[in-house]
Amino acid sequence: MPVTVNLRHLEDKNVELEGEVSPEELDFVKPDEMVQPNHPLLYNLEVEKNGNNLLIRGDLHMTLDCQCVRCLRPFKYEIDLDPYDALVPLEGEDQATVSNDLVNLTPYLREDVLLAFPQHPLCEADCDRVPKLKHTKSAALTQKSAWDELNKLKLK
Repeated sequence: MPVTVNLRHLEDKNVELEGEVSPEELDFVKPDEMVQPNHPLLYNLEVEKNGNNLLIRGDLHMTLDCQCVRCLRPFKYEIDLDPYDALVPLEGEDQATVSNDLVNLTPYLREDVLLAFPQHPLCEADCDRVPKLKHTKSAALTQKSAWDELNKLKLK
């Protein structure tokens, strides 16, 4: 279910929102193979109207399933945006879409969480392991025959 806030409720007081959004609802556009958002985004937010903007404060948390780019070992990566602050414009070029007095905050949360994804996930900061590869006879023969073919070349 998308994260929405009713503008009429904001006229009197701030609105508190708490819950979770599934990865499918966040609709991440083809994330990196090494970073998989398989767990929901947990949010605890307070929204207030500030002039022609919505001011969002609170925290966001999401667990990612990652694979180390050096050793290919799977691990969990925690995104904790605490404190989380965002300003959503209600007017102007970048204004939020308002439908029946509801503003969908999900695209703004998705964008900020996506910016927190690791670009090159490492299982440990000093990971220097190399993945162990299984050697087979056919692989060894293929490598040998490739070198044999290169040795036959006369480059003079």
